[in-house]
Amino acid sequence: MASLDSVSIAILLGAVLVMAGILSSLLALRFGAPLLLFFLFIGMVAGEAGPGGLRFDDVHTTYVVGSVALALILFDGGLKTRFQAIRAVLAPSMVLATIGVLLTALITAPVAKYALDLNWTQALLTGAVVASTDAAAVFLLVHAQGLRLRPRVGATLEVESGTNDPFAVFLTLTLVKLLSLGDASAGHVAMEFIQEAVLGTLIGVVGGRLVVLAMNRVALPQGLHAPFVCTAALVIFGLAQIAHASGFLAVYLAGIIIGNRPTRAHNSVVTFLDAATWLAQIVMFVMLGLLVSPERLVGSIIPAVGVALVLMFVARPVAVFLCLQPFRFNWREKMFVSWVGLRGAVAIFLASIPMLVGLPKASLYFDVAFVVVIISLLFQGWTLAFAARKLHVALPRTDRGPRRIELDLPGQLEQQLVGYAVRPKSLYLKRNLIPSWSKPTLVIRDERILTPAEAEPVTAGDYIYLLAPPEKAEALDRFFVDMPPSTAPDPHLLGDFMVSGEITLGDLAAIYGIAVDPAQASLTLADYFDIHLDHAPTVGAALPIDSIDLVARSLGGGRVNVVGLRLPEDEDPAPPKLTRRQALKGKLKRGWTTLSGA
Repeated sequence: MASLDSVSIAILLGAVLVMAGILSSLLALRFGAPLLLFFLFIGMVAGEAGPGGLRFDDVHTTYVVGSVALALILFDGGLKTRFQAIRAVLAPSMVLATIGVLLTALITAPVAKYALDLNWTQALLTGAVVASTDAAAVFLLVHAQGLRLRPRVGATLEVESGTNDPFAVFLTLTLVKLLSLGDASAGHVAMEFIQEAVLGTLIGVVGGRLVVLAMNRVALPQGLHAPFVCTAALVIFGLAQIAHASGFLAVYLAGIIIGNRPTRAHNSVVTFLDAATWLAQIVMFVMLGLLVSPERLVGSIIPAVGVALVLMFVARPVAVFLCLQPFRFNWREKMFVSWVGLRGAVAIFLASIPMLVGLPKASLYFDVAFVVVIISLLFQGWTLAFAARKLHVALPRTDRGPRRIELDLPGQLEQQLVGYAVRPKSLYLKRNLIPSWSKPTLVIRDERILTPAEAEPVTAGDYIYLLAPPEKAEALDRFFVDMPPSTAPDPHLLGDFMVSGEITLGDLAAIYGIAVDPAQASLTLADYFDIHLDHAPTVGAALPIDSIDLVARSLGGGRVNVVGLRLPEDEDPAPPKLTRRQALKGKLKRGWTTLSGA
């Protein structure tokens, strides 16, 4: 009976832990604190050295659970990555994910060698264990602290965090083999890396396409799509690992393929994986707390702190500045990318590998990883929003997104039904604006279902449902939140080829001689951006209109308030008279004189 009681107690404690994890997500969003440290503390309290007295030294289980957790975390990151977002930052992200990880490990190694009394291979292994950033930790804290990163910076961090884990795993495993089996030639290591990368890419791409095909062809019962996709991700991971390919690269690429193709129940899959990755992080941190030994830490905590500080203030910044030097990042962006090198579940997973194979000083690597994760979450995690504001790379979110309802429509994959409550100060209600790619379908008012024509005019408190492409559903949010106060455009930005966002298309057409749709003549330029962009307006966003491009130069209150007028490139290299560009330039200057004198 005692054994049955122990099983019941284990079930109770496990359920309480999962419940605490679910509720803690609310605290994370409310306070923006790195609550993963709370679960680390739970593990330490429950462990052998704490009041719980639970003896846990099963490194094999830690490795298995860590592999599954990291695979799901990477798959989730790939699923949310859009091709359009990463295309412009693919090169710098890949350099950071490979050369950046190697440089970070190399710069950290000398400190580890002399501070921890290791040989060079052991020191490099220490650097490799803590060299990669953690995608889940980075974006959990960015979201929790209410930050909206500039698109280029956010996309770079997203792709780097997702793609540097496979290289860090490869580097760690290679060094573990060197320490356990002896020396290997540089050529052998290079060939092994190429084999893992190529096979991992092939398995990930093919596996992702097969999952998309299965989801769209097989009529699964409602509710089983998300478990099917998660299981398929682990199948892809396992097949790649068995084939001696990079399973982590394969599962990340499979996520990208699935996330960028129309599939059934896409939003339910994303929601399910959000919960799964959050719980995976919690399990990893509880296990870290269970495995750590405070008595063992006493002798290594000071040099481990030294390694952590060098990693944060020297190795990571040097690697980032060198890797991003060929690309057009300013020093503020480089500083922020350097500071957002958070360590989390990945370091825990990598630190368990030397312990699994029984390397000498294996516990030392684990202790160093423990200290690095603690310091990274404490210092970098809690100062993320402060650093973003000081370096001007992000704007704090002033409002929470509206509650969005998404319903898949059986029989097709191109459109879904997206629903919102209509707020009194929303852009939709105040300006009657809606994107050109969405279509109002029904309105619910006083528990009655109406067509848009029957409900005209839509009023505050109604619920409106629109047809929209699944990949653009999130972009509808900005039309159904309360509009922040608009701000006047900066007068220093107005001048030649710069106009206010409140000028209408009709005025622009009359003065500059461009053709506009008569039905849109009363729209302001700010309205035009809201309607035709498939994402929230950002500085630099451009839209064509007749023979010129409208470019967003400044934002205020979440909308475009200064617009630049950009001329197209000449098609004829050297016409005998005025070029088309010169003629348009003269027309624009005359138009600006008319506008500014009005």
